[in-house]
Amino acid sequence: MSDSPAPVLRAERLVRTHHGEGAPAHAVRGVDLRVRRGEFVAITGPSGAGKSTLLHLLGGLQRPDSGSLWLDGECTDAYSEARWAVERRKRIGIVFQFFNLVSNLSVADNVELPALLAGVSPRHARAEREELLAELGLTGKERSMPGELSGGEQQRVALARALVNHPPLLLADEPAGSLDSKGTREVMRLLTRFHLRGQTIVLVTHDARLASAADRVISFFDGRIADDAVLDGVPPRGTGTSGVLELRD
Repeated sequence: MSDSPAPVLRAERLVRTHHGEGAPAHAVRGVDLRVRRGEFVAITGPSGAGKSTLLHLLGGLQRPDSGSLWLDGECTDAYSEARWAVERRKRIGIVFQFFNLVSNLSVADNVELPALLAGVSPRHARAEREELLAELGLTGKERSMPGELSGGEQQRVALARALVNHPPLLLADEPAGSLDSKGTREVMRLLTRFHLRGQTIVLVTHDARLASAADRVISFFDGRIADDAVLDGVPPRGTGTSGVLELRD
């Protein structure tokens, strides 16, 4: 459709090579990618395939050696580090494998921090935090420190932090990579829940269970997209808040 809106994310010919000891490592080799609003895209592949490097390029955490990236139709080639930091507060939420919570801040402060940095009033940041923590089953944990929580609870706090500013795009880098099977199921349910409400998600995972929650799966191998498939039998994406799933069995 020629009149369709610009994709939330568009990458063209992205290249990233890591230079260290020994031969250069070609992590991303000329990747083209488009992600439409509301899509849930899983990027899978073996360890060392370049999946996380690709996700870091999409979030501005690393810069490509060549190629271009567009956010909502806007080219990011000239973005400074400061501009990327602003984008990650407002337009891109990121969840990491090892949570990356600020260890000396409470749960409440960890979740509110991105909102406050984005200029949201303390009152509004607190309201957003309370709503997210309640939805994620973390009511009563507001004053806890990250080290007092289980891995699954820490990842839910990280998800709340990534979503507190309602970013159009959520990037998740192996979000269940350090969790047990129960934590993995929890993350899968939560990602599905927010996707059903229209959240755009790009997920990097080696876990086939997590990938099965997506409606499009990209197989990544040796720095390149080897396959890009829409899953059969995927239910239509919801646009409201009716797709609420139970958090626990």
